[in-house]
Amino acid sequence: RALEVSQELKKAYDGDERIKYLIDMSKAVEGMPRHTSTHAAGVVISKKDVTEYVPLQTNDNVITTQYTMGTLEELGLLKMDFLGLRTLTVIRDTLELIKEQGLEVPNMESINDSDASVYRMISNGETYGVFQLESNGMTQFMKDLKPSSLEDIIAGISLYRPGPMDQIPRYLKYKHNPEIIKYMDPKLEPILNVTYGCMIYQEQVMQVVRDLAGYSMGRADLVRRVMSKKKVELMAKERENFIHGIMDESGKVIVPGCVRNGIRADIAEKIFDELSEFAKYGFNKSHAAAYAVIGYQTAWLKFYYPVQFTAALITSVMGSSGKVAEYIMEGKKRAIEILPPDINESNQKFAVKNNKIRFGLAAVKNVGLNAIDEIIKAREEKGAFESLYDFIKKVDLSAINKRAIESLIKCGAFDSLGVYRSRLMAVYEKLIDSIQQQKRKNIDGQMSLFDMGEADTQIDDFAYPELNEYEKRQLLGMEKEMLGLYVSGHPLQDYEEKLKNLTSITTAELIKDHLEEEIISEENVEYDGKMVKIGGIIGSLKLKSTKSNNMMAFVDLEDLYGNIEILIFPKIYEKYANIIKADHIVIVEGRVSIREDESPKILAERITSIDSNAPTIESLGKKLYIKVNSDENANILDEVKAILLQNKGTTPVYLVDDKADNKRSIMLADKSMWVTLHEELFIQLKRLVGDKYVALK
Repeated sequence: RALEVSQELKKAYDGDERIKYLIDMSKAVEGMPRHTSTHAAGVVISKKDVTEYVPLQTNDNVITTQYTMGTLEELGLLKMDFLGLRTLTVIRDTLELIKEQGLEVPNMESINDSDASVYRMISNGETYGVFQLESNGMTQFMKDLKPSSLEDIIAGISLYRPGPMDQIPRYLKYKHNPEIIKYMDPKLEPILNVTYGCMIYQEQVMQVVRDLAGYSMGRADLVRRVMSKKKVELMAKERENFIHGIMDESGKVIVPGCVRNGIRADIAEKIFDELSEFAKYGFNKSHAAAYAVIGYQTAWLKFYYPVQFTAALITSVMGSSGKVAEYIMEGKKRAIEILPPDINESNQKFAVKNNKIRFGLAAVKNVGLNAIDEIIKAREEKGAFESLYDFIKKVDLSAINKRAIESLIKCGAFDSLGVYRSRLMAVYEKLIDSIQQQKRKNIDGQMSLFDMGEADTQIDDFAYPELNEYEKRQLLGMEKEMLGLYVSGHPLQDYEEKLKNLTSITTAELIKDHLEEEIISEENVEYDGKMVKIGGIIGSLKLKSTKSNNMMAFVDLEDLYGNIEILIFPKIYEKYANIIKADHIVIVEGRVSIREDESPKILAERITSIDSNAPTIESLGKKLYIKVNSDENANILDEVKAILLQNKGTTPVYLVDDKADNKRSIMLADKSMWVTLHEELFIQLKRLVGDKYVALK
């Protein structure tokens, strides 16, 4: 681009020194690295101090080499990837929770990896929290693939990356129609049958050149490296070797080649072409297999121990309120109840109590680990806390301060004691001061001759002020402030179905919060520049004056899953200023903007109140999809049609018929069956075909 700019400027150059300066600057930056990046898990190992071999630099406070990994390898340095997976901790914590419940702890090394129930769950798209399979794209891929073995999961992880994705339709076609698979040579079948005739793994390349052309193991690995590095000259040489073989100077055959092994030269050419094409995206099966095993283990735990698994999963992302909110919402969809923090029941991590998940105290802001340890120690040694006073008296106040106690009150950790948060907030400081003063007077084991225990009695008899409880929204706001999310409710709860119908995306889909290395790329890049509709409640609102003295706004919009920034430029702000206000629930239509090292933003183009009648669902261009299986229930289509005819309107209806033989047909219904959308229609349809099989897109 720098070269293009310099050429464009050169055409415009008319002796203006400013233009000449710009040309010189563009030439100066031409060919320079755009940015520096750090490998997530790469470690360089050297015999002596690494500074004796390569120069170093700091990148985001991490010491890195100034050379790329390719240069480091050429210099003879050893580069290793040491990957620490959060998921391994999730598995460990799940097993610990199972043990705490008094249940038999499964041996993850010997679980059945052919469990049809687990694969059915994955095929139904119930993949939240399943390692490598929980992204939206991967979930849809699994629904289309309908995996039935670990091999399918391995292949899925290998294919769902830029490049290999082009092979997904072919893989799905052969998976569901194995009778149409054809091999260019019978010798390919034992190599490729595990992937339904598709070449997916680098190990398959090595096996092809060994079995068809007679390569040794070592030479086969060299071919794999040549192909993966895309070295054109060496590829041309290997083509000849693969087809016709190699002889040494004495005429001895080192590599027989395909022709000597009875394969026609033209067929060998085609096979090598496919190997070369595959080299653009080939992935090593050993890596994908290790990930697939971990993925299957998480799916197995999710299916058989959903409450314990979800608790461990939420604990693993406590530093990310967005992910915590996402997993809590997913847990609620599976009827897993999430209880707020409680001083008498909560541990440091999320715990399981009576098959419900109890919020962990470590997720509460301003409450450090030392304070949590002291709370747990005090209730174990001195008994359950009976009141706020009892709590303050039993815990060591040197380990827990006023700010921490205030946070615990605000988040609802004292609610089980039966006193309004408003009343606790009014007295907690006074109680702390009284007890601290009492402890200063009465050193452990001593008592003033004149006190005779009166101070204790006076505090015990303390009466709370007669205050009404805070309003529901204020209570929820306190929870959000202290926990980063709403627990006992949500301001958008009553609008959940409406938001689902009026929007095209959620923050969970748009903001990918990857906490560890993934084989797949960050999917949200695909949304860059696309029009989306997102709904939520306006949180913070910042107004800024532009150079032309017009107002623009920066809005923090929150839906049921998280937050996203909305940029509202002057013309749009002027048009919708009356509804761009804090606590308003709105639908925003705009373009996604994704920039490197920044969270996604939406550039607003249209904003409407969720309570307004305009725009209607129909005017937003939605289409209603209803999935049925006519083979399982011959009458179901007639019942669906009857409901549609009772709700005539202008929204197009598509009927998706999933046959028992894995064949699917999608049919646009006659206009007489197009509908007017409303909640009662959704209730009727979902009751008939199931919640998951009715969707607006």
